[in-house]
Amino acid sequence: MSFGPSPAGFGPPPPPPPPAWIPPTETERALAEARARGDRPAYYDVLSGVRLYYVMSREAYDAQPDRVHRVFTRDPRTGAERWELFTDGMLPAPRADDLVYSRASLRWIADAWNPQCPPTLVVNPGSPCELALPYGPLGTTDWSGAANRTDTPSTSMRLRALHVGGVLHGPVAHGLACGALLCVNNGSLWNAPAWHGHGYDGERRRLREWWGITTRAEWQYHLRNLLACEASSSVWEFALGLRRTIARDFGGHVDTGYWRQAVATVIRANSEGATVITEDGVTKTDPRPASETEARITGVQHLIGRITRYEARMRADGILDENRYVTSVEAWDLGRASKMARWGLGARFATLPETESALIRAGRAAALAYRSWPDFSAGYILGRCLHFDEEEFGDWYQDMVSAHRILMSEAGSPWLNIPFR
Repeated sequence: MSFGPSPAGFGPPPPPPPPAWIPPTETERALAEARARGDRPAYYDVLSGVRLYYVMSREAYDAQPDRVHRVFTRDPRTGAERWELFTDGMLPAPRADDLVYSRASLRWIADAWNPQCPPTLVVNPGSPCELALPYGPLGTTDWSGAANRTDTPSTSMRLRALHVGGVLHGPVAHGLACGALLCVNNGSLWNAPAWHGHGYDGERRRLREWWGITTRAEWQYHLRNLLACEASSSVWEFALGLRRTIARDFGGHVDTGYWRQAVATVIRANSEGATVITEDGVTKTDPRPASETEARITGVQHLIGRITRYEARMRADGILDENRYVTSVEAWDLGRASKMARWGLGARFATLPETESALIRAGRAAALAYRSWPDFSAGYILGRCLHFDEEEFGDWYQDMVSAHRILMSEAGSPWLNIPFR
């Protein structure tokens, strides 16, 4: 059946309008707003305060890591050569091919000009916050004044999230949230499993200098140790585990003097030698020398003093509730495992599925070891301080206190939006 021709002016319905652009982070939102207003000084101010990324050749860097390996492109409309720059919310997921990124400041980009460089920089090409900038010797461009105001962008001690492409709920997000203290401390995106971090060269350098990692196998070894909570001192967990046992047996409160005495009793008993059953039969272990045993007792009792003093300070700073104590420092390993999973991806020692799998494992292990995000945080902070701080209560401690407070108070915090268990 036909109803005849459509009335004049009526035809097939128009296609739906394209979805509105959602800025991935607050950086792209601020750039888009400044561009829409035509406010170049404001645009430059945003650029000067954030980290920028540019394409580099992975093959060239691997061959000569002490040199800069910029890759320039051509404008698809005019064919003119240009240097493309990206903010962190505009980066694609890391790939296994030669396409990698390096990170820089606007000041470094201004200083890096030479006569072989293209005449144009393009920030976030193809997006509503795109802007082309002239590129020339320092002092000859209108944006160079903003570049000179800062050498190292300060985006640290901020809770930042990726609103497009990030993960906000589920097991991967839980594992990402285990690394949120470091993310806030460094001003990095807490919920971005597709990690670029310091850029390919920066992530390689980080792993080499801090962990001695230069290969995929070494990265896998350290990640396994962190996920198994075997990277930190076993003495720390021995002391805390003994206190947990005493608390369970005696109703919660543990007198520090009794804890010290119990340590001495257990260490002496373990030093007397024992009968061990192995696959090869029954083996008798020799007793340890008395001097070694007493030195071990002294060392662990000194550790107890450090633990209790850190706990007292954490109570005063609101990290621990009154009459609460740290049950374990496994969070120190698991929080670093959450970050190690991402660092490995940034350095291309891992794939994105491997990173997400490790994040899920870190989150599950944390939920087994602790009851809440504050408990996890206290364990992480104590482990970090035992490792680095030497009771100075300096930046190693203070930075984590600031990050903890942000995560326990800001509305967008994963610790307030993702159930710990």
